[in-house]
Amino acid sequence: MQDINWVALAVFVLLFGFITWLGFAAARWRPADLDQLHEWGLGGRRFGTIITWFLIGGDLYTAYTFIAAPALAFGAGAIAFFAVPYAIVAYPILFAVFPRLWCVCRKHGYITAADFVRARFGNKWLALAIAITGIVSTMPYIALQLVGLQVVIGGLGIGGEGWIGDLPLIIAFAILAAFTFSSGLRAPAAIAVVKDFLIYVTAFAACIVIPIQLGGFGKIFEAVPGQKLLLAAPPSHSTGAYSIYATLALGSALALFLYPHSITGILSASSRDAVRRNAALLPAYSFMLGLLILLGFMALAAGVDRLPQYAKGFKLFKANFAVPALLLHSFPPWFAGIAFAAIGIGALVPAAIMSIAAANLFARNVYREFFYTKATEREESQMAKWVSLIVKLGALIFILLVPLQYAIQLQLLGGIWIIQTLPAVLIGAYTRWFNDWAQLIGWAAGIVVGTWIAAAVNFSATYPLTIGAWSFPGYIALYTLALNLAVATVLTPLFNAMTAKSTDQTIASDYYA
Repeated sequence: MQDINWVALAVFVLLFGFITWLGFAAARWRPADLDQLHEWGLGGRRFGTIITWFLIGGDLYTAYTFIAAPALAFGAGAIAFFAVPYAIVAYPILFAVFPRLWCVCRKHGYITAADFVRARFGNKWLALAIAITGIVSTMPYIALQLVGLQVVIGGLGIGGEGWIGDLPLIIAFAILAAFTFSSGLRAPAAIAVVKDFLIYVTAFAACIVIPIQLGGFGKIFEAVPGQKLLLAAPPSHSTGAYSIYATLALGSALALFLYPHSITGILSASSRDAVRRNAALLPAYSFMLGLLILLGFMALAAGVDRLPQYAKGFKLFKANFAVPALLLHSFPPWFAGIAFAAIGIGALVPAAIMSIAAANLFARNVYREFFYTKATEREESQMAKWVSLIVKLGALIFILLVPLQYAIQLQLLGGIWIIQTLPAVLIGAYTRWFNDWAQLIGWAAGIVVGTWIAAAVNFSATYPLTIGAWSFPGYIALYTLALNLAVATVLTPLFNAMTAKSTDQTIASDYYA
């Protein structure tokens, strides 16, 4: 058992207690019938620009931002900064595509991306593929948040062997499950405001105080090994780290808003303009993201791997503990408690939204479509609530039983799967040229080949694609998306010649306000 930091723990518990109360109280915020899925799972589609900004920001900038991204900079160096351009590239996609998707979903009452695909292409099996992909891709993402919470709990000095050591994480999971079940999307929307405030305070304090303590940014960069400051020069006949960096950034950007939790946050907005405004405002988080990744370099300069806070027996891979150790070393215990609460709440907000999004998919596109077509709105909503608990429980069991390395790899692996939905969702928002069955086969090809390649490279996110004498290492998701699109493109004319085109339940005017 580590020495418990009682002051930090007291501050952490106080703030955690406040957001727990807020999560339950959110059920009475803009009161409505939470036995309707659009009220429980989308907040009644009534969140304005500001709340949507906090909700989507809290959804996308998670415990991964605070823990895994700086840990990657600490362990691997400059490659970690791929997260900054990928976040920047993602927002033009949000601005261009998702106001259209919001309009058609609001017009027809669609709650999930699979709802839209079902209506657009008239193929329930393609919609089922989109739904299952979303659910499966979300599970490791929820686990990623619990890793962040686990790191924070260890940083407070709470540890031990067996179920005693895991008890704090189980308690946090139970609280998350309870307020999500009772309040739906209103809970993370309310908590996201507190979470983002705490994260901004922590980020700016860290980037002012720690450089002063270390002698300035010049001293920090001097202390970082040269091979970690820049991407390694590629060897002969290879693009090396350059193509890895570029494909990680582009592939992650294309995948970001395809995740069910991202789409749930967007569809909860009150208007098309709220979505567009957020595409312009959300890059403020990208600035913060760059600052947070710098914490990895600050941890290297501070030599946290030689500090007692870092060395005490923490069971996760040690790079993930770099930022908590840096905060404990650099700040008084009371502020460390605030920073740890920011990370902890930064895990709960996205985990809640992700479980709700996965539950929406199952209730609407699996349960109602295939098992109980006559389900009432109340029965559909109740199913979603119970599935949200099961999804979180599955993520918790995964964390407790499966050993992890860099938590960031979980999110990247999920991206290999979720990006295969791009043709039906993103391209489908503009055209239905692709045949539905051709898309389904393209999706299957991308999923199978992507999973096979990932397994072949020990579940790394990158693969050295070889063409002739040249090697192009890059993000598996982007390569398999190209395969997906190629298969769908080749098969579309063939299937169109063999079968009648399905009925599109949307019309052009549905995609505008």
